[in-house]
Amino acid sequence: MNFRSTRGDAAVSASRAIVKGLAPDGGLYVPESFPKIDNMEALLPLSYKERAKYVLSRYLTDFTAEEVDACVEAAYTAEKFGSEEIAPLKKLTDHAYVLELWHGPTCAFKDMALQILPHLLTTSMQKCGIRDEVCILVATSGDTGKAALEGFKDVDGTRVLVFFPRDGVSNIQKKQMVTQEGKNVGVMAVEGNFDDAQNGVKAIFTDEAYGAFLKENGISLSSANSINWGRLVPQIVYYVSAYLDLLKKGELGEGDTFNVVVPTGNFGNILAAYYAKKMGVPIHKLICASNANDVLTEFICTGVYNKKRNFHLTISPSMDILISSNLERFLYDLSGEDAEKVSDWMRDLKENGEYWIEDDMLEKMQEILWAGSCDDAETKETIRSVFEKHGYLADTHTAVALRVYDNYVEKTGDTRKTVIASTANPYKFGQSVLDALGESTDIDDFEILSALNKKSGLAIPEALSSLQNKASRFEKACAPEKMREAVKELLLL
Repeated sequence: MNFRSTRGDAAVSASRAIVKGLAPDGGLYVPESFPKIDNMEALLPLSYKERAKYVLSRYLTDFTAEEVDACVEAAYTAEKFGSEEIAPLKKLTDHAYVLELWHGPTCAFKDMALQILPHLLTTSMQKCGIRDEVCILVATSGDTGKAALEGFKDVDGTRVLVFFPRDGVSNIQKKQMVTQEGKNVGVMAVEGNFDDAQNGVKAIFTDEAYGAFLKENGISLSSANSINWGRLVPQIVYYVSAYLDLLKKGELGEGDTFNVVVPTGNFGNILAAYYAKKMGVPIHKLICASNANDVLTEFICTGVYNKKRNFHLTISPSMDILISSNLERFLYDLSGEDAEKVSDWMRDLKENGEYWIEDDMLEKMQEILWAGSCDDAETKETIRSVFEKHGYLADTHTAVALRVYDNYVEKTGDTRKTVIASTANPYKFGQSVLDALGESTDIDDFEILSALNKKSGLAIPEALSSLQNKASRFEKACAPEKMREAVKELLLL
């Protein structure tokens, strides 16, 4: 299977798409077709790792079976994820199930992809005959950065550089990044929001002169953001696996459809669910949950994408995004793979801050997607009420999904089985979660972890409690327009 750019560039192999990250024309790589899962019943008894091998092998067709096996076996271990389940599905109510995607080493769903991406990338480099050192350049709204740093630390032939919005991540998220160990890592804050950091990274990727300069110094660029196909394809696996778990547990019968709710910022996680649907997973409705930065909700409801709005710093910072990069992949599919039309929309967004789609496309989109949003007060109320009613402690992102799901049921009356993606361990956002439970937060970050443990009984992840005594390694910040110079500095060029 080959992969083409959403903006029309020539098709490349899976390994080449993974190495390049972003297409030369600025587009995102997408598969030329979507393989159908032809025998769900055969996948039922398989472990998560075995299901992952099946799904990945359908897309990574230039990888040998042995190469896929090696990547999966190295990534999804019980030692890293706490058990062989990897992505456990917890029953919340008779209709709702929480898909916990945060049992990996950095306590966020990004581990599901970023534990395997280094193996996919280094294998791809070998297949493409690349001898340069590959620099993984990352913009993060909080979780991707730490997951990339942890996944790539001390991986031979790679460097990983992470940029995060200085005031746009939680204290724990920042502590995770600036204390990162490893000889091949670098971290810098950006004086702006996530979109500033993301735009800066994209500008570096498409700057031919800068790329030539790095090439002269033996460095090739790649990405660990979900713009990289190697980041996105492992996420398809857990939606396939969740459906199989529902079947296996008897919660769904053959032919039954179900909904999926995803707290959404950059649109990658919900796009993976859409791709699972295209493979044959019987998803009825994809429910896109936004916080106060509700650009996606407005777009799905009206067909107008307008980033010209106030940017809100919220208690669900990984969703504080106004430019959802992976939406481009969805639009490419929705438009009938019209690269010219997608290019025009992306140019309008860059130059004018907005674009809109035709009424027939809007109708098609609304058949697939439903959208809603909630503010911080509603998020906190949801954390409290879900804990009191069900004894389940949700983080600030999962709570957005839970609230929007309740709104969906109220407005549509649709009570079919629903999987809600839980994207982070609540301790990553301990201050907001503890506050939502009505407890005092006028204490330091690590006392907050202890207080939340006392209140909830949920074990504190060692990966977070151990941060208390770690020294900061990276304290610098730069303006968005200085990110090229910052990359040079971090690479010691």
